[in-house]
Amino acid sequence: MGAKSRTASYDKLVPDTRYGSILVSKFINCLMHNGKKSVATRVVYEALDQIKRRMPDADPVQVFTEAINNVKPTLEVRSRRVGGANYQVPMQVKPKRAESLAIRWILAAVRAKRGRATYLKLADELMAAYQRQGEAMAKRETTIKMAEANKAFSHFAW
Repeated sequence: MGAKSRTASYDKLVPDTRYGSILVSKFINCLMHNGKKSVATRVVYEALDQIKRRMPDADPVQVFTEAINNVKPTLEVRSRRVGGANYQVPMQVKPKRAESLAIRWILAAVRAKRGRATYLKLADELMAAYQRQGEAMAKRETTIKMAEANKAFSHFAW
């Protein structure tokens, strides 16, 4: 499971058609279920349109990008087995992993909510993350707090 087994999806990623953003394209791919890309694309674009309606003075892609950047964690804990005991070792998060974690957390927050159209839930979560609130931001704070709490084990990181 080294560096050779990773997929080339990031290298082959094509910017999305409406905004020309690679990040939006990646988000659409992560949202997609059962290969239904057109559905995922429509949901993301409708969410961005909703953001534009609610925040007329802001660029929706800028809000989207800022929301993802706000959710990106700087630290996380990873399990390390040392001498028969498992330790939660705090570690720096690499940029690509931080981005994919942010996307994953936003989508998890959206999917956890029930009863409304997905594009409305997505618009709400993105605007909340843009203002440093919401479930995805709470998840980020929890992750960073865990890493801070386990600082004593940081000497096991290698």
